[in-house]
Amino acid sequence: MTEGASVTAAVDVAVDPETAFDVFTEEIDAWYQRGPHSWRFPDRAVGIRCEPGVGGRLLEVHDEATGEGFAFGRVTVWEPGRRLVYTDLTSSAPPDPVTEVEVRFEAAPGGTRVTLEHRGLDLLPPDVAAQKRKYGWQTMFAWFGEYMETRA
Repeated sequence: MTEGASVTAAVDVAVDPETAFDVFTEEIDAWYQRGPHSWRFPDRAVGIRCEPGVGGRLLEVHDEATGEGFAFGRVTVWEPGRRLVYTDLTSSAPPDPVTEVEVRFEAAPGGTRVTLEHRGLDLLPPDVAAQKRKYGWQTMFAWFGEYMETRA
């Protein structure tokens, strides 16, 4: 992997690793903030979902009735309380490079350190890779951290 081929973001949350994993995956639609820059298809997106287990999809929901939409990722590693790994598609336009996202949940003083590493950015168009390095994951992890602070 070349330099700049990955980006890492992290946040500390005041819950145990199992709870952090569950909230990250099961409550993604609650903490993921909607906006024109946070969706692959902002004109159609109505929600987001992570299907549990290896083979599960990360899905930008376009149809509330059916729950279907654009599958932007596929779970390759599902280790509750420890690790989530999934493939990541930037868009549905072929040939779309497939990159990999790993999220680790590690016990830390006062709770859990959640660390995300997105690998394969060198496969993406330079402007897309630059956005993910500079804003994308840091912003998303700020949303997750804020949600965890206010979650009942």
